[in-house]
This record gives sequence, C-alpha cells and structure tokens, in this order.
Amino acid sequence: MEIGSVCIIGGSGFVGGVIAEHAAARGLRVRIVTRSEPRARRLLVLPTLEIMLADPNDEKALARCLDDMDAAINLVGILAPSGRSTFESAHARLPRKIVHACRAAGVRRLLHMSALAASPSGPSEYLRSKAQGEAEVRAAGDAPAWTIFRPSVIFGEGDRFLNLFAMLVRLFPVVPLAAAQAKFQPIWVEDVARAFVGALGDPRAFGQAYDLCGPRVYTLEELVRFVAVTIGKKRAIVGLPPALANLQALVLERLPGHLITRDNLRSMSVPNVCGGTFPDFGFEPSTLEAVASSYLAGGDSRARYPRYRHFAGR
Repeated sequence: MEIGSVCIIGGSGFVGGVIAEHAAARGLRVRIVTRSEPRARRLLVLPTLEIMLADPNDEKALARCLDDMDAAINLVGILAPSGRSTFESAHARLPRKIVHACRAAGVRRLLHMSALAASPSGPSEYLRSKAQGEAEVRAAGDAPAWTIFRPSVIFGEGDRFLNLFAMLVRLFPVVPLAAAQAKFQPIWVEDVARAFVGALGDPRAFGQAYDLCGPRVYTLEELVRFVAVTIGKKRAIVGLPPALANLQALVLERLPGHLITRDNLRSMSVPNVCGGTFPDFGFEPSTLEAVASSYLAGGDSRARYPRYRHFAGR
C-alpha cells in the first residue's frame, strides 16, 4: 500500500514527536492533531509537517483532521483520569470514533497504540480500557487496514519514566519505592517510531498486533539503581511492602502530576514483558544502557550520538 500522508492523533507528545520525525524523514506529509499548539511548535522545523489544533473527541473536528489523509496513527493515552478524560473516553470511545471517522474519510490505514498486558481481565482499569480500545480497532475489519502496537515502558531523551527517577534520586537521599520487584522490558522511543513508520505501508502488518520490548528484563528497583549509578548518586532504595505502597499511591494520586496511582500499582502487578522475540521489522532494538546513559548523565551533545547513529543506519 502506498502511503503519502499520515495524521498523528496525540502527536505532540513524547512518542508522537519522534514518530513525526521518522515519518517526515521518509518524505511523508505529516499532520499533527493536538489540543495544545505550544507543545507541538518544536516540530515545525520538519519540512512536511502541519499542526491542526483540535479536540479529537469532537467528531466534526476529527473528520476535518482526517480529510485528505492516507493513514492515521492514534497515540492518545492517559495513565490517570484527569478532568473530562477518563480511561473509557480516552482508550475505548476515542478509538471507536477514530475507526468510524477513518471509514468516512476514506483513510486506508490505521495504527493504534495499545499497551503491553492489555486484557479484558486485567487487574487495572488502565489495562482493561486498553483492551477495549483494541477491540474497537479490530472491529474495523479491513476498512481501514489496522495494526496494533503494545509497547512496554518507553524510554528516551525527554521521557517521563527514567527522567522522573533521575529527579527523585537527585532530590532525596532515600527513595521509597512501591512495586520494587515489578518487571519491565523497556524499549527505546526511536525503535517504537521505527516500527510504526515501517509498518505503515507494509501489508504483512495488516491485521496484526505486535508486542514491542527491548532486549532485557529489569525490575523497577534495578532500573532506579541504574539511574542512580548513571547520574553518580549513591542512594538508598527501599522497597515498600504492599500496604505502604498502596498508602503512598493513595497520597500521590491526589497531588498534581499523579506520580503514581493505585491503578498504576495494579497495572504493575502484571509483568510488563514480552513473551517472545522482537518482531521482524528489519532491525534489532537498542539496549537501555547504550542509549539512556548518555541523556541521563549529562544532556550535552553526546546525548544525541545514539540518535545520529540510528538515523545514519549505523
């Protein structure tokens, strides 16, 4: 399938910006749909990009966003309800609206971001709602042709995962850690973007769901220790028992930023790891150590070397 244009819904965020860069590098016309234009301004340097300010939950606005587009990518997701955004509205109702809007606009291709371990019987509302979204996409049949991606936690320069722990490690001599033994298999944001853009016109990906993970499994405690060592801070990391972890989440979910919620804790009770090998997208995923050390340690120009090598194919 020949794809010349793509609309990225939720494209002004961490993952969307990198996907937009990869799509523009391939010469695609890229339309970013966002409710916050300032968040997307950094992407205006991309020569084939346009920003459309719209609420994708508004069906008329969504129709305008998809007008004259060959493909759509849905990246909208939340880790905690906020304002009018609930897990159901963001993860289930919106994908349904996007499928219907794609059909009406003649969009031939839909890529959907789900989550690893999404399941109707998942332990958290987050995972159950993500499974609802997958069901809405699958119900599209082959109009549009769809592909679902389920990544583990995504890291990269500007992420809100490893950088959050780096901030905590810099601020506090002791880090009390809920779900310290929770398992993750982090994947680099550049590899996620490469998989998304590579799958756009590939008929082998039609009607497929892919788990995306990096090459190694870590506990949450191992990840925090890696961050501490990388930024040169010797810190005590104390794993909290379930009762204290739940209390910590109860307090933090009521504060701005929602550092962790009780629903997050329930999600982490399921290993966030892949059961098989990395899908055959023509490349192997990068290791956490090869990438994260550079941007966590200094943030100088060397932090961008892995990205330069990545785009150069080295």
